[in-house]
Amino acid sequence: MILLGGLLLASAGPAAADDIYDKCIDDSDGTNTAWGACGSEWLKREDEKLNAVWKRINDGLPDATKADLLEEQRAWIAFKEKSCRFYANGDWGREGQALHYPNCLASLIAERISTLEAYGAFFKQN
Repeated sequence: MILLGGLLLASAGPAAADDIYDKCIDDSDGTNTAWGACGSEWLKREDEKLNAVWKRINDGLPDATKADLLEEQRAWIAFKEKSCRFYANGDWGREGQALHYPNCLASLIAERISTLEAYGAFFKQN
């Protein structure tokens, strides 16, 4: 199970490189409670980045695009809220809840940030 856990964490994507999270885990007492707190703080940072990107790219968009993008964002939020739950349902144990769940969500948020930044770059050029 430890090997599988390591592979899942290693393959989680761009959010796996959060140095603050890594330091928090390294400096923790190794309990699931401490790891859960590290994950919660990581998700908070990712959400803050997402909100900042959203505000930056949303300003100045044409009205139709702004409305369509808002609808897309709402659908993405609904998707995100239902994603990764299998890690948190207890079947993966406390390691799944404390380590894999926040990693999975942070990866989704990082991917969305990249997508929104690409949209912003497109509209900045046009």
